Amino acid sequence: MIADKTWNMLPDKGKAIMLAQREVASFVCDAVNLEGIPFTLPEIQTLLDGITVGGHRLEEQQIAVNQGNAWKHLFASLQSGSFILSAEYACKLHAIAAKEEALTWGAFRNGGVTIAGTSWEPPSYDTLHSRFADMVAAAGRMDDIYGRAIFVFLEMARNQFFYDVNKRLGRLMMNGILLDAGYPAINLPARRQLEFNQLMLEFYPSGDPAPMNRFMRSCLDERIIGIMQETRQTKK
Repeated sequence: MIADKTWNMLPDKGKAIMLAQREVASFVCDAVNLEGIPFTLPEIQTLLDGITVGGHRLEEQQIAVNQGNAWKHLFASLQSGSFILSAEYACKLHAIAAKEEALTWGAFRNGGVTIAGTSWEPPSYDTLHSRFADMVAAAGRMDDIYGRAIFVFLEMARNQFFYDVNKRLGRLMMNGILLDAGYPAINLPARRQLEFNQLMLEFYPSGDPAPMNRFMRSCLDERIIGIMQETRQTKK
């Protein structure tokens, strides 16, 4: 299973970041398609090069550009050593990822929200800072790097710290944790949207991370794992 293969890798931060940078257009394309915005990969590549494309509303292009800019900020933070799992950093990244899309961006929500398709109610806004601190503490006690990163993504999605862009931000933070530790990022392919949505709707009320943990690990790209395993081979 893919989950077992990750432990045949030696961490290599430089290589993991380089591989993620090469795939960033795919990451952005899948992220916006998961939001129901049908950009093609060539269109995303064009947008990330700073050129607008026809046939899409301006707000759709804004969402795609925001995602690309959030990845740029994440890479810069990783390379400068300033990435950290904290509420402050999450708010800074949200200010980029959710610009002109969410009700507010760059700050935790100050009111209630719901999640479509489930009766699960996210916690009250006045508990969010303490819940984020609890999440950070719990993640710090986890030795399994993929378990830790996926846990953060799931907690950010379930608690809905922001009015919108919670899952996208959670995946960015998840991948920041992985890349910072020298392990490859997880991309969520849009073609697996139905499976993802079904599992998330089961996760919200139950809080059981195991099914989603297995699913997210299964999204790891075997090609990237193979390249990362070369590090172990060359160091033998």
